[in-house]
Amino acid sequence: MQTTLYFRLALFQFLQFFIWGSWTVTTGTYLLQTLHFSGREVGLVYGTTAIAAMVSPFWAGRLADQHFRLERILAALHFTGGLLMFALSTVDTFAFFYPVMLLYAICYMPTFALSTAMTFHNIPEPARDYPRLRVWGTLGWIATGLCVGGLDLETTTLPMRLSATASIFQSIYVLSLPSTPPPGKKETNSLWITGKDLLRDRSFLVLLIALTLICIPNAFYYSFVNAYLKDQGFKNAAAMMSIGQATEIAFVLLLPYARRYFGLKPVILMGVSAWGIRYLLLSWGGVDLPILVWIGLAMHGLAWAFTALAGQIYIDEKVPVSLRSTAQGFIALIISGVGAFFGSLIAGEVVNWHTAGTKILWPYVWLVPGGVGIFTALFFALLFRSPKHVKKN
Repeated sequence: MQTTLYFRLALFQFLQFFIWGSWTVTTGTYLLQTLHFSGREVGLVYGTTAIAAMVSPFWAGRLADQHFRLERILAALHFTGGLLMFALSTVDTFAFFYPVMLLYAICYMPTFALSTAMTFHNIPEPARDYPRLRVWGTLGWIATGLCVGGLDLETTTLPMRLSATASIFQSIYVLSLPSTPPPGKKETNSLWITGKDLLRDRSFLVLLIALTLICIPNAFYYSFVNAYLKDQGFKNAAAMMSIGQATEIAFVLLLPYARRYFGLKPVILMGVSAWGIRYLLLSWGGVDLPILVWIGLAMHGLAWAFTALAGQIYIDEKVPVSLRSTAQGFIALIISGVGAFFGSLIAGEVVNWHTAGTKILWPYVWLVPGGVGIFTALFFALLFRSPKHVKKN
């Protein structure tokens, strides 16, 4: 890969996750402590991203595979999303916040799958090169976490305005990237044939179910870990959570070597197990035993890179190039859509169940995602069979 292209795509990935990280971790704290939303309302707000992921990424992927240049779709989505995020920073009631957030999510959620597909289209060997680019997304997340946490902005609207500004900039920058036209013909039949073949593959189906289940503990992380840290008395919670992204850098870079050395099943099993273990550590830890909290936060890198990222690369290897954007959109529909929707609802209800007056009983809250993670690890270990090789169609 040319050095110039590498850094152009690296900035693209950096901005993609800077936009996301600016608001997603801290908005739960803002809604709970500043706007005084209930746990259920916070869960519903975060659930908008899941509803959007069930609708827009798949169809945006179809448009990119058949009709429009990828960079133009991304530019339109980021520009509209930026305007909506600015609007969100002015809203202070659930009745208005929820529908505006839903519209924002419909615009933003497709950009994950489309940015992944665009990067895959422009690199020679995705399994080798993508982790080296994706790590810049993690750096973008860390940068915004340090900025927001270091300046103690969690309870203000500034993180949302920061996200909106970055989104507008990304809408302009993406048009400077290599033109990525639709790669193939209108292969509707090929789509359904490929989809049916994949769903007949037991291991693929087990992986899909496992990744969907993992969205439940993932929803707890984004919705409530920041609020938990501040409630426990930890300073600079957003910056503190950046340790998870720091370890993510290491595990993203290790992923190609781990897959080659251990194989797909052990790698994903390590990641799935980490989701369960980290929440048990949060349950047992606290301000009196901070080392367990730090370890639990640090395990985010292993948990995310060895499940979601490994799954993305594996699925890209299983589908034809002409269906690349659609495939990533389908995975977003199942995982970020169905899984995250129910995950957000469950997370909100669990926090409500374990709230006594104004006090949230965090040790009991974390036992739920911890248990889901351990169950998913056992399910995956028993039913998944590692492919002997993966053949690119």
